[in-house]
Amino acid sequence: MAKFVLVSTYLGLNSVDRSSWVSKVEVAVEVEEKDVTVFTSAGWKEVLGGLKSGNIAITFKNDMVDASLDDTMWALLGTIVTFEVRATSAVVGVNNPKYTGSVLINGWTPVTGSPGDVNEQSVTFPTSGAVTRAEA
Repeated sequence: MAKFVLVSTYLGLNSVDRSSWVSKVEVAVEVEEKDVTVFTSAGWKEVLGGLKSGNIAITFKNDMVDASLDDTMWALLGTIVTFEVRATSAVVGVNNPKYTGSVLINGWTPVTGSPGDVNEQSVTFPTSGAVTRAEA
């Protein structure tokens, strides 16, 4: 089993590389569990998969420079934009698949922290529609 350390993860939002401001990213998808247990299930619970959903969780290092991260993310607030996440910034391939879809920019916290803290924020954006995985 190949193991590796995340050192150059790629995050694109709204077709723009945001990796320079990101210190953590997580893509999560799940399927609803629907209970279909009946009396003939012999005492065992039976389930089927229902609707799929997902989200991307990101930790941003906030940047207030004009036309930088805060300006662009503020303008996206309340909109649905595309995303792309790859484990490395290398070209997409069998060892570096990309995960793509759309997310709702449903929140933004431009200033957060205590004296001496790095101004960073953790956000979780829900997916809207399918999340796909591609190797090319």
